Amino acid sequence: MTTTRRTALFALAALPTVLPGISWAEDWPAAKPITYVVPFTPGGSTDIIGRTLAQKLGEALHQSVVVDNKPGQGGGIGATYVAKAAPDGYTLFGGTISTHAINASLYKNLSYDPVKDFEPVCLVATLPNVLIINPALGVNTVPELIALLKKDPSKRLFASSGAGTSTHLAGEMFADMIGVPLTHVPYKGTPPALTDVASGQVPFMFDQMTAALPLAKAGRLKLIAVTTGKRIALAPELPTMIESGVAGFEMTSWQAVYAPKGTPKAVVQRLNAEIVKALKVPEVQAKLEGQLGMNIVGSTPEELAAHMAREIPRWAALVKKSGAEPG
Repeated sequence: MTTTRRTALFALAALPTVLPGISWAEDWPAAKPITYVVPFTPGGSTDIIGRTLAQKLGEALHQSVVVDNKPGQGGGIGATYVAKAAPDGYTLFGGTISTHAINASLYKNLSYDPVKDFEPVCLVATLPNVLIINPALGVNTVPELIALLKKDPSKRLFASSGAGTSTHLAGEMFADMIGVPLTHVPYKGTPPALTDVASGQVPFMFDQMTAALPLAKAGRLKLIAVTTGKRIALAPELPTMIESGVAGFEMTSWQAVYAPKGTPKAVVQRLNAEIVKALKVPEVQAKLEGQLGMNIVGSTPEELAAHMAREIPRWAALVKKSGAEPG
């Protein structure tokens, strides 16, 4: 057999394994609707971003993008579901600082690996957390809240959107820095936690500006500080935690999009391009930045991977120092 003929036969033998992949890539995303998993309850910042992007992706890809809320375990239930999903471009995940940074050190037996089980798609935005209190507490500043917590043990409770979330860690950091033991009350998402703080069931919590503003404007909640290093444009009247006397207290949440590990690079790149494009739409910017106080990023997949590489060890150190527990 000549070399030319042997080469041709090998090439033909390889075609059945190559062509289906090419055909599949060309078909995506026509085969079926895309599922965008949000690992928290409806109404929170992750859900708002998910529904905003789902609409824009649906328009760009000419395919339905359906949001599926799977709350629990600081986003771990939804993350585990997506980690085990087929890497075919039809399942996306609304990841957060919790699911892809904090949980890695908070849970000893995490049922997914935030690095090994996911393809980074895009870092969507960073978000300021705020210190939120029930107005009936009768305090207006962080020093006044600290004084109340030191005086009255019955007020030493704080809510969060779930164990392992940045809002949980913010409360643990606060307790550590002010030297007052606080009891953590976890919820399955931000909305039920905010509702209980507004009703007085729990005195205070940290959460993202996104969800807190409507209840604050209605007078049912009071915002007394931001956790970022600088004041934010959406609420310039709010002092930072550092300005309020809690030295070194700085924290910024973030939101990102992921796909299951092994999702074809071409699909990841297309998704990234469409998400970045959506984040530049004026109505999207007006909603996320103007109304909700987010800082839009729109990164590349590689930039999101690098961001995680910095965040995971940072939060591991904070978890260890604070002594935070999952429950």
